[in-house]
Amino acid sequence: MLACAAHAPQALALIDACRDRIAGGGIFSIQQNVTCADDAPGQVLLRRFYSSASGTFPVNGAKRKTLTRWTHRLFVEGRPFIGEGEAELAEHFDDFEQMRAFGLRSVVNVPLMQGPLCYATFNVFGTAARWRPEQVLAFRLLALAAARWVPVAPALSYHFGQTTEPAAAAIGA
Repeated sequence: MLACAAHAPQALALIDACRDRIAGGGIFSIQQNVTCADDAPGQVLLRRFYSSASGTFPVNGAKRKTLTRWTHRLFVEGRPFIGEGEAELAEHFDDFEQMRAFGLRSVVNVPLMQGPLCYATFNVFGTAARWRPEQVLAFRLLALAAARWVPVAPALSYHFGQTTEPAAAAIGA
């Protein structure tokens, strides 16, 4: 069915339906990295490209993130981030109180990479406190399927105040 999708919203809705079956509920989003050379060093600017809960977490909603363990893992290392438990979500997400209202207790974030740049994050928030290994693997595969539908922002620039680019990493690293 995904091969028959005509446009990104249709394809991502199909991916979201698969994610929902695997996760048993929760919320799915894709955050596009729209950081450009004019943005302040030490920050990344994210804009929501897709949201399964657009009423609360609207498409095009934007937020800035500083260099934390979460941003380092995704944007510097190019590796997935797995957060389990409310304390972990509260530590990394400023909008955790909104998430709590949905009963969200865990997250899997998979970086979508173009060379050394994380151009978007594929985000699955779940109601279970822990993920099973097969769920994490399935989300990583869904991220691979979603990557072709998420464009790289035209002025995207790596931006964490480093003098060198991060090491190139594969989406499944």
